[in-house]
Amino acid sequence: MKKVCLISLERSAAGRNLRPAGSEGVIMYRKSHAVRTFLCLLLTFVFMTVFSAQPLLAASDQKPSVAWPEAPAINSGAACLMDADTNAILFGANMDEQRYPASITKVMTALLVAENKQPADQVTFGEQAVSESIPGNARINVQLGETISVEDALHAILLASANEVCTQLAIDIAGSVEAFVKMMNEKAEELGLTKTHFVTPNGLDGEDEGGVHATTAMELAKIMKYCIMDSQEKEMFLDITGTKEYHFRDLKGTSSYTCTNHNAFLTMMDGAISGKTGFTADAGYCYVGALRRDERTFIVALLACGWPNHKGYKWSDTKKLMEYGLSNYEYRNVWQELPKQEIVVKDSGNDQNIYQKNIVAEVEIQQKPEVLKVLLRTDENVEISVQMEKALSAPIEKGQKVGEVRYIIDKNIIGKYYVLTRSGLKKRTFSWCLKRCMERFFRYTRWNTFFVDLR
Repeated sequence: MKKVCLISLERSAAGRNLRPAGSEGVIMYRKSHAVRTFLCLLLTFVFMTVFSAQPLLAASDQKPSVAWPEAPAINSGAACLMDADTNAILFGANMDEQRYPASITKVMTALLVAENKQPADQVTFGEQAVSESIPGNARINVQLGETISVEDALHAILLASANEVCTQLAIDIAGSVEAFVKMMNEKAEELGLTKTHFVTPNGLDGEDEGGVHATTAMELAKIMKYCIMDSQEKEMFLDITGTKEYHFRDLKGTSSYTCTNHNAFLTMMDGAISGKTGFTADAGYCYVGALRRDERTFIVALLACGWPNHKGYKWSDTKKLMEYGLSNYEYRNVWQELPKQEIVVKDSGNDQNIYQKNIVAEVEIQQKPEVLKVLLRTDENVEISVQMEKALSAPIEKGQKVGEVRYIIDKNIIGKYYVLTRSGLKKRTFSWCLKRCMERFFRYTRWNTFFVDLR
């Protein structure tokens, strides 16, 4: 063994121009080798000590391969970006906080007018409506005793934000402003709004026994969604709020009025379809608007979006949020055809093979769609969960539910489809077996009789 080691050492030393001679040379070589080994280990230790932490720090600084889209910076005290088709909230900032809505209140007022009056109906202005004189009160100055159509009145409310028109229509519909406000709150409750309370039909700040006149950005978006998507009067609402300027006269033709739409966002982005502005000293600038593009309909609601000298904040915030939605969310067809599914049915009777006890039953998905379009973040995917019985016991009925296919996004079920049996199967019993045996026996004897006759 020693000889072998020595030969090995000599070969190794020869490569390095060392000439060990006898045991002394071997000892010198071993010392030199030990020193070099020690130095190598020392340098390796130093290197690892200095640099080993670097990759860990670098890894912690790396961004994940799939990152959430960066939310836009906005000026509004409260904001909400909603997908109108699904009610999905795509962005929110203090969206559940109650704030003054100012003249955006008139969206609800106009909705109730449209649902309770016909466009050709007439409204005559009385003392209470025309005598309201409040600093900063938006009005078109309809005169006492003048009569206009409800269609003209709705344009005055939604375009020119005319407060006296709101007051007169409230009285015409409900008998008093207070009774109309009660209708507004009942409608809010019908829409599932829990943090919205109306005190005035025109949006001027107020308070009653129910609380202050207030809503939230999210609930304001829901009101707008109802007006443009769900209400029977949605087409009329969209037509009026999409009008840039509207002219009309009272029915006697003695006075003429011009209503200019305050919603400048209509010309700021392609696809803008509706909106309403608002302002009071306490509320600040407010806005709710809608945009429709490429099968997507987004709603932005902003409250407390700056005060005088910052009138443009609501437009910049709306544009940022709409662009955020358009850039990061898209509709995708997520429907997938699943592999053929089968279930073993135990103790079932097979007319074709009476000796087979367990039969495989085919199943199908009930009312499966050809397309299932879902609004998804660009980095988001749908989870498909198939839950099915592994085996059944006969008998089973045709159309019997045996499972479910679920489409899930972020733990929320967005689609659920039942898996049903295509046909029924009877239970394999003694009477069933006896009946099948008798049938085969008589079938066999008939054929034998037939062949005997031929012979």
